[in-house]
Amino acid sequence: MANDGELDPFYLMATAWEMGKHCYLPVLTPTHDKSLLFAPYEPDAPLVHNQFGIPEPRIAARHLIKARNLDLVIMPLVAFDRRGNRIGMGGGYYDRTLGFLNARTQWRKPRLVGIGYSFQEVSSIGSEPWDVPLGYMATERDLVKIK
Repeated sequence: MANDGELDPFYLMATAWEMGKHCYLPVLTPTHDKSLLFAPYEPDAPLVHNQFGIPEPRIAARHLIKARNLDLVIMPLVAFDRRGNRIGMGGGYYDRTLGFLNARTQWRKPRLVGIGYSFQEVSSIGSEPWDVPLGYMATERDLVKIK
């Protein structure tokens, strides 16, 4: 779900549903450890606003899944570079949630796609050891494979 001026991925979700795919939205973990779980989402499902005002599916905790069970994660961003680095909203939620990918050397499920406007591209973003790089970057103009 787009929030605060982000590029809206709704048309991607609509296409996924037409293809028989399942879509999930991130939700803040009930343990408040600044990480995310993912809730199944269908069109017109009831949503509630979390502590940051971001809509989340209203769903029982037992139906939430971990990122490692997803095939693809589309992540919003504030800025990105062509090396797969991104700047988010500053909370580190996606890096904490996806940190397990940094320890993998083979299959990197889920694949990570950053989504933003082309004007959000910058020449270089410094990275830290805990940052999880993108595999792809999608803008209103193109899709770029990073790795």
